Parts: sequence; C-alpha cells; structure tokens
Amino acid sequence: MSVTVKEVTGKKELKEFVKFNIRLYKDNPYHIPGLISEEMVTLDKTKNPAFEMCDAAYFLAYKAGKIVGRIAGIINHKSNEVWNQDYARFGFVDFIDDAEVVDALFDAVEKWAKEKGMIALHGPMGFTDMDHEGMLVEGFDQLGTMATIYNYPYYPTHMTRMGYTKNHDWHEFKIYIPNEIPEKHQRIGEIVKKKYGLKIMKFKNAKEIMPYAQRVFETLNAAYVPLYGFAPLTQKQIDYYIKMYIPMLRFDLVTLIVREADDAVVGFGISLPSLSRALQKAKGKMLPFGWFHLLTALRANPEVVDLYLTGVLPEYQNKGVNALLFNDLIPVYQSVGTIYAESNPESEVNSAVQAQWDYFKREHHKTRRAFIKYLIAPNPHRFGI
Repeated sequence: MSVTVKEVTGKKELKEFVKFNIRLYKDNPYHIPGLISEEMVTLDKTKNPAFEMCDAAYFLAYKAGKIVGRIAGIINHKSNEVWNQDYARFGFVDFIDDAEVVDALFDAVEKWAKEKGMIALHGPMGFTDMDHEGMLVEGFDQLGTMATIYNYPYYPTHMTRMGYTKNHDWHEFKIYIPNEIPEKHQRIGEIVKKKYGLKIMKFKNAKEIMPYAQRVFETLNAAYVPLYGFAPLTQKQIDYYIKMYIPMLRFDLVTLIVREADDAVVGFGISLPSLSRALQKAKGKMLPFGWFHLLTALRANPEVVDLYLTGVLPEYQNKGVNALLFNDLIPVYQSVGTIYAESNPESEVNSAVQAQWDYFKREHHKTRRAFIKYLIAPNPHRFGI
C-alpha cells in the first residue's frame, strides 16, 4: 500500500498531528505524553511568539487511510543568523516502523527545506531551545521526563539508513541526593558568596518571584549562548514563557543567586517534582482528571525531581556559583525525601556543567542525538573553509 503525505492546513488536522504521538505510544511504560492543549499552542502560528523568527510546515503520513507518521519542518532564522547557517530543523517527529513511511515524511520536509533555500536538515529540534530536542539513542528502558523526547529504538536506525549522521549529543544523569552537603561544596559556596557579594533568594509565591522573572530569562539568554542551536529569546518569548511557567513552580525547589549590589540574577536553579507519572495518567488531557494528577504531583514529597532549568552568567561560570545553588537545594531535597534528581539533557561538550556532578553519585542513563543531513553541498567560502 502506498504512503500519502499531506501538509497540515487546518486546526482539525493539527489536533490529529498532536494526538498521533499519544496514540503511537499508548501503554508504553517509558513515554511521557505532553498536554494536547499546550502543544496546540506551541504549534499555532498565531499564538507562539517564536513565529516572529521562525517558519514552519507540518506533515502527516497516511497509509490505508490511517495516520502513520508526523513531522514538522522548522526554520529558525535567528538561530541561522547567530550560527551563520542555512539549516532547517525537523521536529515533532513520530512514525511507525516502516521505511516507506519514514522516507515519505523526510522527503516532504527535505523538499520543503530546499525550496526555502536551506542546505541542511538537522534535528529533532523545536522552535527554540525551550522546546524538546534530541532523539533518544540510549536509555530506551528509562522513564522519560516532561522536558524530553521519548522514542522507540527503531527511530535512530531509520535516521542512519537515510544517511543522517550525528551532529551533536546530549547526556542525561541521575544525580543521587547525598546524606549531607559535600564538604568541598560547603567551603566553595561560602567563599564565592563573600568574594562576589552574592546572596541566596527564596520565594513563597508567584508575587514574590515576579520581579525577578525577567532577570532570570536575561541570565538564561546570556548563559545559553554557546549551546547547540541556541538563539536568544525575544521579549515576547520571555513574556510567553513567564506566563507559562510561573504558575507551575514549586517555590521551595527554586533558588536564585543574586548580586547584593544591584539585585542582578547571577544564577538560578529551577527544579520540579517529577511530573512523569502524572502526565502518563493524564494521557494528554487536563480534563476531567488530568489537572488533579498534576496538582497532586506538584504538591507531593517527590522521590524524583527534575532539574528543569539551571544557568549561571558567563562571567561567574566555573567560579563555584553552582555549589552555592546546590548548597541551598540539597537540604530541601533531603527534607522532602528525594532520592535522585534528573539532570535532563546536558551537552556532551559542556564539561563545566557535567563537572558540577563530580562530588555526587551519578548514573549516565540516557543519551540523545541531533542528526544532520546535507541537502546540497555547503558553500565553503561562506563558512570560511
């Protein structure tokens, strides 16, 4: 039976695009479904401010009248400008284990990318660094997280078969919470605090943290500059993410490091109770009971926490600010009975961020990858080759 690929043109098709992921992984014990309503907003060109700098097209594959795959083609023009590239991205990709289906999906996106003047296709990536990125290549028997992609082991096999190669890897760790703060961490934290005039900030509610929310994202923009594919968030995007994330924070699990002289946010650590099991129970829906499962998980004493976002201003990196962050968070984790924290993806070349776990028992349990395929030969003069 032949495969037909159609571009998504309406809201009904877009909802089918979103729901296909949930259907494909129904009853899979490791997959974490997102919320349908949130992904609909992310993909909506009228609601997601990323479309100020992005183009996108969405495709569905059909076989015997049934949806058997999905893929998005994305061009982040700001990222291309920052990295001096003409790359398109593929993302939101899912498919059955069928070479004909996979080839048809990627042919559609590759054609779209070439028509847009792009020389390469890489991914999986989203519109921004805040979206899911990286295809799982190790750790298929590990529970996913809210912030990451889960995929079947046959996905990377098809990528290699089609001529896609590794462009970048991320590693994920389980970091086990120690019985006490490492002595060296305590010492470094106190030295750093005094030397640079820093203070730890804690909050009880959204009203208290709101004056610092903008500064957190400004620090994120500065800290994430060297990260793979990153482009600084615009003000509209910052406003969008503040509105999205502030209501879901668990404030005892949030720590900011602030400079006493001017209240600048030097570093931040935002962790959450693991919502993985709650999202599995919700099955993509807030109603009728999805909200209850999520709220219960947010309020519970979590055995697992997700290190959702961390960042330190470049001028303070490798100076012990991370020690100061975790000197505050470790006692909190201990008090609620946390066994381990999920690091979420860390660039394999980011030795500084991985070195912060040297004083902890840790387990490298997942690896994910960005694949790339050149659609036309790059111009060597443009890239200084």
